[in-house]
Amino acid sequence: AWSIERPPGDTAGCTFCHTSSEERCSTCHQRHQFDPAVARHSEQCKACHWGKDHRDWEAYDISIHGVVYQVNKWNPQEFDFSKKLADADYVGPTCQYCHLRGGHHNVQRLSTVYTSMGMSNADRGAPLWKEKRETWVSVCDDCHSPRFARENLQAMDEACKDAGLKYTETFKVAENLMLDGMGEPMPKDLAPDWSGQHIWSLKIGAYHDGPKYGGAQGESGEFRMSNCSDIERICFESVGYWMTYIMKGMAHGSWNDATYCDGSFGMDRWLVKAKAASEQARRFTALEKKTGINWVPSEFWRKGDYLEQLTGTRIVKEFPGKTIFDLCPEPGWLDT
Repeated sequence: AWSIERPPGDTAGCTFCHTSSEERCSTCHQRHQFDPAVARHSEQCKACHWGKDHRDWEAYDISIHGVVYQVNKWNPQEFDFSKKLADADYVGPTCQYCHLRGGHHNVQRLSTVYTSMGMSNADRGAPLWKEKRETWVSVCDDCHSPRFARENLQAMDEACKDAGLKYTETFKVAENLMLDGMGEPMPKDLAPDWSGQHIWSLKIGAYHDGPKYGGAQGESGEFRMSNCSDIERICFESVGYWMTYIMKGMAHGSWNDATYCDGSFGMDRWLVKAKAASEQARRFTALEKKTGINWVPSEFWRKGDYLEQLTGTRIVKEFPGKTIFDLCPEPGWLDT
């Protein structure tokens, strides 16, 4: 929702990749060359697969594998891109060698065993995830032993578990502040969210339900980058950016990236920021209560030139009493 609620010009980077680019052969093969050898270079993935919330290229580029590629990619003896992927004998893996293994075009076949790009852990005990992990090992053992591959997957698991602990704690700090009525501002004091309602942005699915979170039972909020309190934005960045860095770094062999930059160290910092924001809000509330001050949120939280362009504000203005779900109730409506 942090993308689809915005005006089109605000999300050019989203729509460029998540429209026909995903379905065109020329996106990877290049329109004016259309050469399979071009499509076998890792840089072909770079146009779309990089950025704060899907840090694939950066994780690969500064990993051990990525450095081997950058140093040797001009040497046809080490990387002969004229050969089909099924026949490739590279000195190190490219994006395509692992994710399009053998030349197939179903990238999801070798996709992550985690959901939401690392932002939540899947049930690794389910048969589907066991199958995916064994498939990963079968790719790694082209160059490494299966034991080595499984150890690295375990290391990724441990890093993701630690990240999950940090995010859960960050989330609870924000949640308790909101439940105690001390969020600055509270959902009711903000412009309506993308759906035209006042639901706490961190009310994800049925995990945090009830009237205190806004919305009907079972109704989900959505992570937001704007039109939310500072502590909600901190939570968004903690899981949407830094937790993703950790998973992507560990999955691609970029362990420094998972720790330094904005990986685990970044999550540490954002947990401190969340605690500090909560502490400050609670201190202000205590002082206001003692002095009899009744704080009223500023009007700019509800109205503003930019907020007028978001879907929630337009729905409330043009269709009073309706939500986006009333207006677009049919299955598949979100696709259009």
